[in-house]
Amino acid sequence: MKARITITLKPGVLDPQGKAIEGALHALGFGGVDDVRQGKYIEVEIGESDPTRAKAEVERMCEELLANTVIENYSYELEAA
Repeated sequence: MKARITITLKPGVLDPQGKAIEGALHALGFGGVDDVRQGKYIEVEIGESDPTRAKAEVERMCEELLANTVIENYSYELEAA
């Protein structure tokens, strides 16, 4: 199975990279852009065909390594390969 994982900062957490991107977009003439937030996108191939076990494995990966759950949220989609 393939897992598509999206990791974003929780609301209220400062995002200096997002602010830098916002400033750069304004400098390029995109004046209508506000409140830019950046995140991470990760694809993982999992050698598991059972969706329940694959889900548990992805959640464990996110909780233990991929996301800092104190300041980040994560979501994912599973797709049969």
